[in-house]
Amino acid sequence: MRTIAITNLKGGCGKTTTSVNLAAALALKGYRTLLIDLDPQGHATLGFGVIPENLKQTIYDVIVNPRVSLQRVLVESNVPRLVIAPSNVLLSGAEAALMQMQNREHVLMKRLEKYERYFDYCIIDCSPSLSLLTLNALDAATEVIVPVQTHYYSIEGLKQVLETLDIVQNRFNPLLHIRGILLTLAEQGTILCQDVEKQMRDYFGELILKTVIHRNIRLAEAPGAGESIMTYDRMNEGAKEYMQLAEEICYEKIRLTQTDFVNI
Repeated sequence: MRTIAITNLKGGCGKTTTSVNLAAALALKGYRTLLIDLDPQGHATLGFGVIPENLKQTIYDVIVNPRVSLQRVLVESNVPRLVIAPSNVLLSGAEAALMQMQNREHVLMKRLEKYERYFDYCIIDCSPSLSLLTLNALDAATEVIVPVQTHYYSIEGLKQVLETLDIVQNRFNPLLHIRGILLTLAEQGTILCQDVEKQMRDYFGELILKTVIHRNIRLAEAPGAGESIMTYDRMNEGAKEYMQLAEEICYEKIRLTQTDFVNI
């Protein structure tokens, strides 16, 4: 299972939009996909029409209680082969619980170990802060995608994110690597966005993914309908761009898991 954390220490960069739509795109390409909502705001959960307040158990319970299995909290999405480990505001209390645990940075990794053979991809939507939850996500991940808005301020913020990832790699997870920096919320055809993109590609080189996600009203509307852009408007340019992103990060042949997940 390839586990990809979608993270940025800054909000408003398209992090959850990327988590939701990349997970949906991977599932539509034929991969068994798990989306973990590790943000107490629960926006990735809402993005598939699941009401966080109505949930009896969430990823919070999996983290704080080893007797609660991941399978118990999973909910089906409206995309075939995609399931969600949802969250709600209770997840904000996981920080205090984790502080009392041994090896607290590794809890999520331990909870996911037995499920690796059931999924091809796991996408983790992180909170926009360097919290214990984010550290758990980065410890459990094999790869990181960093969504960055195409604004000048984002360049300085991105340097801080990369320094943080370097620390995590050295101290907790030497297998972690940056799969790429994703330019998001780009304004089609504006000189500002073109200038910022050029500066980023000149400075960060091949770390910048080829795919660019442009600002799109349909992308903004889709969460309100409880859908990813893949089911809300499959022919929209935003859907095509996220499908292109899925194709860019996929380097293996489709190898659907054969084990029946129900029998865990």
